[in-house]
Amino acid sequence: MDAFTAGLLQRIKATESDLTRARDEGDDFLVEVEQAELDDLRRLAAEHGVEVGASRV
Repeated sequence: MDAFTAGLLQRIKATESDLTRARDEGDDFLVEVEQAELDDLRRLAAEHGVEVGASRV
């Protein structure tokens, strides 16, 4: 796995965790921010052929 792929997957995992925490805390604004970030990261992964796998979120 190259550095780009590893970094992207790490960012996705961290963002999923942040999204879960925002949902648990009831922070609707932060949920929207984190969901948008996650959508962007997943789009970037798809554009570069990086398989993300099943999402926990």
